[in-house]
Amino acid sequence: MNTDTQNTCINIAFATSLASMLFYWIQIIFVVRKKNIGIVLTIINNLSLATMLALRWITSGYFPLSNLYESLVFLTWGITTVHIFTEYKTNNRLIGAITSPVAMFTLGFASLSLPADMKTAMPLVPALKSNWLMMHVSVMMLSYSALIIGSLLAILFLVLSKGKEVNIQGSSIGNDNHNRKLSSTIEYSLDLQNNNLSLLESLDNLSYRIIGLGFPLLTIGIIAGAVWANNAWGSYWSWDPKETWALITWLIFAAYLHARITKSWQGKKPAILAAIGFVIVWICYLGVNFLGQGLHSYGWLA
Repeated sequence: MNTDTQNTCINIAFATSLASMLFYWIQIIFVVRKKNIGIVLTIINNLSLATMLALRWITSGYFPLSNLYESLVFLTWGITTVHIFTEYKTNNRLIGAITSPVAMFTLGFASLSLPADMKTAMPLVPALKSNWLMMHVSVMMLSYSALIIGSLLAILFLVLSKGKEVNIQGSSIGNDNHNRKLSSTIEYSLDLQNNNLSLLESLDNLSYRIIGLGFPLLTIGIIAGAVWANNAWGSYWSWDPKETWALITWLIFAAYLHARITKSWQGKKPAILAAIGFVIVWICYLGVNFLGQGLHSYGWLA
């Protein structure tokens, strides 16, 4: 019965991801200014995923982040959480337009592509029987969620600017009231002749802020993982493929923030760094697991 309820929650989450994506796209393409149904559907999606994870936690007796299926579901929950919080703060519907497809495809991959035994909650191996499982993996997943959304906004900036240099006004840190004013003024019509500069300024600033949230989480997650590794394997760092790519991910986004803060880079150059970071995050998270090698690998394709 519990398994059936979990499957129902996943089905609801997938359906609401698809529906919210369609609503966001329709609102942008046809410049619909009425009540945003997409955010309501995203909240339902988020609650459905939270319910599924809670039920799995109760059933298995441990925090549901022990395999690839559970981490994909948690990642989708994290993406929708960051989306809801950010859209609430900025009233920026473009966030939903680009995050809802990611949430849908991530959940679809978890539900349709993984083998049945990968979806089954199994007893934890000795190394995973630790409170660090919740601390390390959950923080890493939340950091990935924020970095993915921030990078997607940077990629959208590059697409709308057609890869050209844009004269972005104001500082990287920006002003909250100014940012809200930009977001509410645009209403996310893609009328590039009238609103292009304001739209690009908003995307650039918002991308920076969200990546600025994800990077400290990534740092905390890596440090927690090193402490856990020392407890479990007797070494803080072993250059495992997952550890190596996590370090590469950290360096890419550290370079992004360094360029924004110390060199006052804005617009195209940092957006390119963030776009590279988007690819690196997915390699770190999924690509390494597919190799079937290393202490962190789920290895189901090996």
